[in-house]
Amino acid sequence: MKKVWGFMLFGLLAVFLVACSDKGEEVIAEPEVTEDGKTVITIAYKDDGPSSEASVKYYDALEVALKEHRDLDVEFNIVEIAQGDYAEKLNLLLYSGEIPDIIYFQGSDEQIASQGLLEDLTPYIEGSEYLKDILYEHNVTRLENYPYLLWVKPINHKVPVVRTDYLEQISTSESLLADPSPENYKAFFQEMVDKGLSDYGVTVAGDIAELDFIFNMAFGVTSTWLEDDNGSYVYKKVSEAEKAKLAYYAELYAAGLLDNQYLTKQWDVKEDDFYNNKAGVIVGTNGKVIDLYNTRTVAVNGEGAELTVLPSASGVSSGYAATSVTKEPRGLAISSQSANKIIAFEILDFLASPEGMKLDLLGYEGEQYTIEGDEVVLTEKFYSEWFSRFWEPQDVKLDTPISSETPLLSPPGQASTNAIVDTYVADNDFTIPEEYISQWDAMENLYKEYAADIITGKISIDEFDTFVEEWYAAGGEGITKLANETIK
Repeated sequence: MKKVWGFMLFGLLAVFLVACSDKGEEVIAEPEVTEDGKTVITIAYKDDGPSSEASVKYYDALEVALKEHRDLDVEFNIVEIAQGDYAEKLNLLLYSGEIPDIIYFQGSDEQIASQGLLEDLTPYIEGSEYLKDILYEHNVTRLENYPYLLWVKPINHKVPVVRTDYLEQISTSESLLADPSPENYKAFFQEMVDKGLSDYGVTVAGDIAELDFIFNMAFGVTSTWLEDDNGSYVYKKVSEAEKAKLAYYAELYAAGLLDNQYLTKQWDVKEDDFYNNKAGVIVGTNGKVIDLYNTRTVAVNGEGAELTVLPSASGVSSGYAATSVTKEPRGLAISSQSANKIIAFEILDFLASPEGMKLDLLGYEGEQYTIEGDEVVLTEKFYSEWFSRFWEPQDVKLDTPISSETPLLSPPGQASTNAIVDTYVADNDFTIPEEYISQWDAMENLYKEYAADIITGKISIDEFDTFVEEWYAAGGEGITKLANETIK
């Protein structure tokens, strides 16, 4: 039914495109201007809408800042996106012919881009005053591959953390930090349990994806497609490296060092187990999530429980994960049909300036921060309420520095982001074509089933070879062939 509905929407979009063109030439609507001469900028953003007081307040403040610092007279028209799946509801809006000037996508953007409805951001960024200087390395590569979305945020990878006071009590911690091999990690987990500091070494929620951020690289699972001795590419999950890693996970599980309830554990229970010292190590998204873990852990267990970010395991290689650079998985776009493309980008560029970041990153003076002397002091409302809608660069440059007493991120939070940035490496994955998606999903589910059974001891690691045969028979042959034709 979803596929049929998709074709119906595609047809509606085709009709819309014909209506917007004359003999193939693009027709751009006239800009909308208010009675007092302000240019109306329409924006669609998840969780923002005219019925949200917080959203209206934010965009009102942004209007004031744009006038004060850029002499831009704009009025934001915030689109109300219907409740439900955001990507689906947004596409319904776009297919109806109502295309905002600035659009936040969280999936389903490629079909829109393929119809020529999204602006190529490359020349805008190259000529920008601020944005070009705050891009992460992954942003640059993603824009080269897909120049329609921009999302200047840290990579969404995860890191392991442990209480610092535990680290100081464990004799194997020195060996772990000096040489974080899988063997030293196992010894570290074991000593933590033996000393009664935790019930098990590490917990994850639902599957092994979080555990892979620690161990993948060490076992040689360094990218989505691994090059074999013949120079051909093999999918990582059917590789000998994967087999060795799963055998190691099975050892951790059998020894009680990997949470034996991990398959059914929800994220909130996982976190509570860490705060209450059932789990010695937890894996969380770098930046604000680690910040939250740190705040909660200290609140429950005292100042000595401040978190330490642990290194990724080291072996064949090291690092937390390879980063997909095919495109931004989410981000902001500008409509190619907009009459206000230049102004729309000026707004995005302003938000990368010191004045723009002061609003977007910090909030409102007197609420989320105060100015004391020559420093910005962040308040409790900043930490409990505020989030950046737009950009979060690695180096934040404001005209007024933030007090070291109230940093944007706690030391563990900042250390986690630094660790991800410092170990960045691009992946060699590619977008799976639509005709392979159903096969691919089935093959991924096959892997999850075998991996869970191997780790929990239901079947022997020798059964991994059976899984590989089934994977290739289920469509792996065709996708592997495609990978070897696609990856350069």
